[in-house]
Amino acid sequence: MSAKVPDLSFSHVGIYVNDLAIMQDFYTRVLGFTVTDRGPQGETELAFLSRDPEEHHQVVMVSGRPDSLPFNVVNQISFRVRDLVALKQFHGVLRRERVSEISPVTHGNAISVYFRDPEGNRLELFIDTPWYCTQPCREPVDLSQPDEVIMATTERLARGLPGFKPRAEWAAELRAKMGQGAGRAHH
Repeated sequence: MSAKVPDLSFSHVGIYVNDLAIMQDFYTRVLGFTVTDRGPQGETELAFLSRDPEEHHQVVMVSGRPDSLPFNVVNQISFRVRDLVALKQFHGVLRRERVSEISPVTHGNAISVYFRDPEGNRLELFIDTPWYCTQPCREPVDLSQPDEVIMATTERLARGLPGFKPRAEWAAELRAKMGQGAGRAHH
């Protein structure tokens, strides 16, 4: 019998960047991060950024990314926002910034805005919905519509997909699958 794996939770991601100043400006000015520390480490420069006062950093940027890479192995970096109002606000800011590849979509279980940062990394801002449906699912969504219309459209989509159920039911099933009790809090 193997020992139980100790608990862990995701904390932060580190990315190599070409131009630390441009990337730091974008993440602080557009996405609202705060620089918590910055400095050299050998030949590289690091910038630590967070939006959570309990986390020293959620993103660390490290200088030294080569000018051209044949392939970026990071598919996306995702950030949860508090609600649809905040998601729409970010969408407006991104459009004014003329950010590339802005794509608002619904996955049924989430509503997302995908886009590229100044160095081409794909980012996702998203909210969870009260529903679960089997993934992958990706349908365009019009964020200029009223919140009620967006949520009703997303719910119709989710209800029409395999595996539909309320998020709370899905989460309880996943907790059981992971061997966690019903009383365990989500972080």
